[in-house]
Amino acid sequence: MKTNTIITIGRQFGSGGHEIGARLAEDLDIKLYDKEMLAIAAKESGICEEIFETHDEKPTNSFLYSLVMDTYSVGYSGNAYSDMPINHKVFLAQFDAIKKIADKGPCILVGRCADYALENYDNVVNVFIHADLDARIRRIAKFNDLTDAKAKDMILKADKKRASYYNYYSNKKWSDSESYELCISSSELGIDGTVKAIEQYVALKETITNKQI
Repeated sequence: MKTNTIITIGRQFGSGGHEIGARLAEDLDIKLYDKEMLAIAAKESGICEEIFETHDEKPTNSFLYSLVMDTYSVGYSGNAYSDMPINHKVFLAQFDAIKKIADKGPCILVGRCADYALENYDNVVNVFIHADLDARIRRIAKFNDLTDAKAKDMILKADKKRASYYNYYSNKKWSDSESYELCISSSELGIDGTVKAIEQYVALKETITNKQI
């Protein structure tokens, strides 16, 4: 299946969002960007990549921490930008990187407010993948060799960070159905079924769009 669509994926931790994105990218013969976005944003902005990893999908409100980390950033000028906390600079660099990636053509973008960054793009389908907590606990416990209790704690903390980041930087609410075009449960359909459902949705939307042109 060929596509002209950019797919953004928001996901609950443990719902299989990255695996689903990777499968979609393979089936559609397009690139997947997850943590790869951090490297691209670091290269484009001149900000140390380790700083992007530290701030990845986590809003940082400590002014002192921002001032200390800010000494590592280079490449931008202007008083307004110079006075900006490093966490805001990191977000803006990722925001720009996401747009540059999207401008190159169809791709899969996982997390990092990609749907918000591309809200003015026409050829985008914004997906949110969720799953039952028990299913996510089993998945995380299995892949990380953890007890169910530790897996649950990891899930709740990761989701809280992702929600805080998304709600802090975007004008939408993380995991809210109104924030996305398609919300789908991977615990109901499984990984294969979720991939197929997204592909069918994208194909149907492209068919309808082409008829309207």
